[in-house]
Amino acid sequence: MKNILVVVGHPDPKSFNASLARAYVDALARSPESIHVETLVLADLDFDPVLRVGYRGEQPLEPDLVRAKEAIERAHHVAWFFPMWWAAPPAVVKGFIDRTFLPGWAFAYGDGALPRKLLRGRSARFVTTMDSPSIWYRFAYGRALHGSFVDATLKFVGFSPVRETTFYGVRAMSEAKRAKVLARVEEEALRDLAGVPARDLTDSADRSPAAPRAALR
Repeated sequence: MKNILVVVGHPDPKSFNASLARAYVDALARSPESIHVETLVLADLDFDPVLRVGYRGEQPLEPDLVRAKEAIERAHHVAWFFPMWWAAPPAVVKGFIDRTFLPGWAFAYGDGALPRKLLRGRSARFVTTMDSPSIWYRFAYGRALHGSFVDATLKFVGFSPVRETTFYGVRAMSEAKRAKVLARVEEEALRDLAGVPARDLTDSADRSPAAPRAALR
């Protein structure tokens, strides 16, 4: 069975991003394949988004974060949905990553310069929206969010492949255009599903020993 996790990072359940996530889930539900789909709405989780002492000490995980990490561990594929604000993710997304993608679980440094990718064996889809046109995002901001979230976060911890979908000019988007965008997300959900092998993830990463604290200050 293929396990798919859909992560919603917009704090408003009535947002267009939430609609995109629902379209993705609805498309998966129509698939004849044997799959299990979980949805994780970050704004509904009860947790402190601030990593209080960085990596210098332990900060116990709240029960919702423990369950969220378990959902990621079960997933063969994780689809992320959130808007681009200030060329960055919403605060709840950044806080979630800071608190959960920790050394010893998401990555670990050993003797070499590069860390081990402890979440390898999983694919991902990243869907984001912004009001500005694509040319502005590319040349004025250098695709900042894609560099930080796709390359320096998801790929850093081992997600591969990571497929990206960005919808521009959302503020001025007509209802007809939005309908086409929703249909495209449904198509991408089925393509993603077709490319996800139902593999055993129990041996996909070695999470011991944990990363040395001194190397991560």
